[in-house]
Amino acid sequence: MHPLSPDLSKLADDELHTKRAELQNKLSFAYRMGHGDLVGQLQMLLDDYGREVESRNQKMLNDINKNNKNFKDLINITK
Repeated sequence: MHPLSPDLSKLADDELHTKRAELQNKLSFAYRMGHGDLVGQLQMLLDDYGREVESRNQKMLNDINKNNKNFKDLINITK
């Protein structure tokens, strides 16, 4: 987790994905220019954005599972 990462939970989904794409472009540029320290910082930020996306996707899946009666009889193999 990057210590200067903003509160990503307040961003809308489209903002989150746009900022993540911008960071990936900056990471690519930093690799090409050979800025190793910047690469590490950008990777930490990208990890934070990735975790937020995964968290939102998991929450969405959980909501679907709770509200959709087609999923009631499925066996949970993740535990």
